Amino acid sequence: MFIQLVIATLMVLVTVIIHLVGLAVLVRILRSHSRLFQSPRILPISLLIGAAMGIVAIHTVEIWVYALLYDGIGAFRTFEEALYFSTVTYSTIGYGDVVMRREWRILGSIEGANGILMLGWSTAFLVSLLSQLRLLGHDWLSRGKD
Repeated sequence: MFIQLVIATLMVLVTVIIHLVGLAVLVRILRSHSRLFQSPRILPISLLIGAAMGIVAIHTVEIWVYALLYDGIGAFRTFEEALYFSTVTYSTIGYGDVVMRREWRILGSIEGANGILMLGWSTAFLVSLLSQLRLLGHDWLSRGKD
């Protein structure tokens, strides 16, 4: 059990670093993009689409890192099973149709907790972006009160 906790702690650290670096790169890309597209109509939509796609890419990398770990330690028969398990665990869907070998299941549960934190961090990033683009306080919320 101790080795699982050590590996899980290292994986949480790795995913936090991936997420931090990924969001920093994404911010730089979005800033350079906003200089290229000055149109007030195109800019917010393109920034949101770009941010969403960037966040999906960051989460994909994190899921694949877990899957590669599972494949490396032999927790599943095939890499496809490892990737599937990692995806449903990270996203906390947890179908239960593919289960990890008993001696590694604590590691899998910590991936679920880690996924919740990383998805929450991404949500906060998107809300912050919406706020900076002033897309949260539009008059469409008060229409019909006239």
